[in-house]
Amino acid sequence: MANLLLISWHQKEQIVRLLVLVLLLFFPAVGDDYLIAMLTQFIIYGIFAMGLSLVWGYTGILCFGHAVFFGLGAYIMALATKNMIPGITGILTSSLGAILLAIVIVMLFAVVLGYFLFYGRLSGPYLGIVTLAIAVIAERIAVKWYYIGGYNGLINVPPLSIAGWELFNFKVLFYVILVIGLAVYLICNRIVRSPFGTILAALRDNEVRAEFFGYNIAQFKIVIFAIGAAVAGLAGALFAAVTEFVSPTMLGFGLSTEVLIWVALGGKEVLLASFLGAVLVRVLEAFLSDILTYYWILILGMFFVFCVMFFPKGVFGNLLASRPNR
Repeated sequence: MANLLLISWHQKEQIVRLLVLVLLLFFPAVGDDYLIAMLTQFIIYGIFAMGLSLVWGYTGILCFGHAVFFGLGAYIMALATKNMIPGITGILTSSLGAILLAIVIVMLFAVVLGYFLFYGRLSGPYLGIVTLAIAVIAERIAVKWYYIGGYNGLINVPPLSIAGWELFNFKVLFYVILVIGLAVYLICNRIVRSPFGTILAALRDNEVRAEFFGYNIAQFKIVIFAIGAAVAGLAGALFAAVTEFVSPTMLGFGLSTEVLIWVALGGKEVLLASFLGAVLVRVLEAFLSDILTYYWILILGMFFVFCVMFFPKGVFGNLLASRPNR
């Protein structure tokens, strides 16, 4: 019976994956340039959400400041491609080089930050408060640092380019971002279904027991924290190139709260559910704000309360829930 249930879930997951992929692949055929550009940004937000899902959903690390990594990746992308980082020249100022630079710097920052957080034994609400404070501080620094644009941010960020060819076509850009999003999903999915992912699930469910079996929980947390940060940094770099703009709000409390809502609504323990949660909430925001103007946030809040009450694992998390790390 257990095998039959597992096969049934596996088939269900494959169907949902295929359906989502088909809908995204064929969307440019029916959508205009404005809608395609919007969905491109929403896919980037979905990548961002998957990074938090790794940290929060699969490992149990409640990070209230995950937007710091997103914003840092965006600023590095903007500064590098605009030749504003001293000593950074050549290939590192290209789109691909700047993206790699953003990922590496964000990962290093997360490793250093994670060392102090996790070897300092911070967890639960205390960890959340510290990461929240870091997000607030980072936003204030960006606001006051006029070299990186201050409160107004940076405009005219060079668009995404491949081999010197700038991607101005909305459909081409959409498919490039979609391919990157699919690659991120496959890599993250491989991580959570590996033996390493099984250890992460053990840390999430019972840290004391995992430590009793000899696992260095701080070390494992630092690794997944850095991976989740790298995914967020990649999303931030892509967002800067797609929108050609960065601002301090990308680092702060507001976006950090939003991504928590996306992941919670979608389903924090399932990567695809977190991705779909980000896309769903952003679509609802765009749709409701046009119809209800200032009252859209009220409707969205009521929807969030409804989902928390009746879908504790998330709207899509209930649909895709499975035995973890199989």
